[in-house]
Amino acid sequence: MITEFRSPNCNARKPEQGIDPVIDTLVIHYTGMMPTTRARDWLCDPVSQVSAHYLIDEDGTTWQLVADDDRAWHAGVGAWRGWRDINSRSIGIELSNPGHDYGYRNFPAVQINALIGLSQGLIDRHPIIARNVVAHSDIAPARKIDPGELFPWAQLAAAGIGHWPLGSADPVSDADTASTLQAIGYDVAENDLATVISAFQRRFRPANFDGIADPETRSRIASVYALVAEIAPSA
Repeated sequence: MITEFRSPNCNARKPEQGIDPVIDTLVIHYTGMMPTTRARDWLCDPVSQVSAHYLIDEDGTTWQLVADDDRAWHAGVGAWRGWRDINSRSIGIELSNPGHDYGYRNFPAVQINALIGLSQGLIDRHPIIARNVVAHSDIAPARKIDPGELFPWAQLAAAGIGHWPLGSADPVSDADTASTLQAIGYDVAENDLATVISAFQRRFRPANFDGIADPETRSRIASVYALVAEIAPSA
């Protein structure tokens, strides 16, 4: 069940590069504050100038704050696959979680189940492909680290939401690391490479996100690239 609790912090979606916006991206965030009602009220306060389309409490309670067709102000400055006005082409979902500053913790099963159900519905209604299901840290690696290393991306991928590599692949070379991350969707040109690598690791190698492109990380980069390029990764 989704309850409406409307935020005024939205506007019309905007064209970019002369192309009308298409809702093809799903961005997952955490709130980084306690309690949930404080986050909800902040996302609905005109003073904050921030919002999201949906907010999911740790108990699974889900609020819709902005209509899908409207442009919520959740992504901020960032980029994905060459697009820079991410707000105009995305749906933003906030998950209640204290975040790294206030006691980061696992996301409860009931919250993730609510997210999966919501996301599946959004993917049914909008042309959101797997490679465009992203973390806030994927689109803004220099500014954001949410939803963080505890977020269960593999569980979402198993439910048809986003990518998770199941096999391994020969590592990309050091020389090809940056260009392959760019091909996946990361904005390497405007961000320090180590910061982008750390964002990738936090998403796809959460046990180690030190920003170093060691062989295991480069193997995972190759595996993810194989998924987005629709090429089967090597065994």
